[in-house]
Amino acid sequence: MDLEIEKEKFDAIAKAIHSATSPVGIDAKKTHVIILEKLLQIEQRLASIEEKLAEK
Repeated sequence: MDLEIEKEKFDAIAKAIHSATSPVGIDAKKTHVIILEKLLQIEQRLASIEEKLAEK
């Protein structure tokens, strides 16, 4: 499994979730919202693919 992320993408994500006020350096709520939104997008795309496959 390749878990490498392009530096530009990594930096953009790190910047988006950074929090100077958090003891761990990230905004946990924002991080979870981003993760959940991406999972919902994946779920919608998967449902669309399954629907197209069922039509064949």
